[in-house]
Amino acid sequence: MEYTFLIRIITVFLHSDSKIESLLIVIKMTKAEVISQIAEDTGIEKVDVQQVVEAFFTVVKDSIKNGENIYVRGFGSFIVKKRARKIARNISRNTSIEIPEHFIPHFKPSKQFIDEVKDTLKTSVVA
Repeated sequence: MEYTFLIRIITVFLHSDSKIESLLIVIKMTKAEVISQIAEDTGIEKVDVQQVVEAFFTVVKDSIKNGENIYVRGFGSFIVKKRARKIARNISRNTSIEIPEHFIPHFKPSKQFIDEVKDTLKTSVVA
């Protein structure tokens, strides 16, 4: 099973006909690649890193399931968002469907993290 945990977005600006077009290149990193990168950077065995990563995700999932938010200063928040009840349309049958109120997991990056990403991408585009 492949998970995408880290997405790097590189914005390249192309100048043509006095207008700026933006091209997005998305590079995905799997959980196994994240574990390998952490093991390489820290010198800790991959098995130990995998156990810690799995334990972290288990704690996050369990907390969110119980309605508890997790705040990681300088990184972001794992929060539970409430979606209100709404009426949708089934176009093929021409009927209304009620979608009940429900809760979804959500990640909100911190302002510091957002600023770091903006600065990094800004300098990589200029260079």
